[in-house]
Amino acid sequence: MILHENTIISEDIFDNHFICDLSKCKGACCVQGDSGAPLEDDELGKLDDLYLDIKPYLSEEGKKAIAEQGHYLQDFDGEWVTPLINSRECAYTVFDEKGIAKCGIEMAYLDGAIDFPKPQSCHLYPIRVVKLGEHEALNYHRWPICDPACILGKKEQVTVHQFLKGPLVRRYGSKWYKGLEEIYKHWKKQ
Repeated sequence: MILHENTIISEDIFDNHFICDLSKCKGACCVQGDSGAPLEDDELGKLDDLYLDIKPYLSEEGKKAIAEQGHYLQDFDGEWVTPLINSRECAYTVFDEKGIAKCGIEMAYLDGAIDFPKPQSCHLYPIRVVKLGEHEALNYHRWPICDPACILGKKEQVTVHQFLKGPLVRRYGSKWYKGLEEIYKHWKKQ
């Protein structure tokens, strides 16, 4: 583990390779799992405020699930998460013509309808952030559905932290990320 400012970083984010390969996994991370996408406390109000702008991008099933369950709910661990459609995909998920899961929130963002890209837990995946007192621990989450992403990342020689540069800058800032890159250079020499 590496201490960097207010974060504790698992060396796994340097040691493993990753590039999402949607053509292979079909966005399975939006469909599989025990509950919806984890949400930060400040994201709850954003989903409330932006829902009417996101709604046109959602499937009828997603809209129905949200109408019945709310924009978010607490899961069995008491964590805030997105609702699911029939205990499967996230209610904000839509499928394209190839059957690939896409995020309706992100689609609204890319169209310029909203200024919120998507929940940070989704944006940062496969990094999972755990709060530890004053620090946040950044851990690499391994999931067999992401094996194609690991293969592609290894082929292209892109580490987890490099693949997630944009989301990491979004959460911690560009100064923090530059510091992370310096740590990586020293770590790689060892």
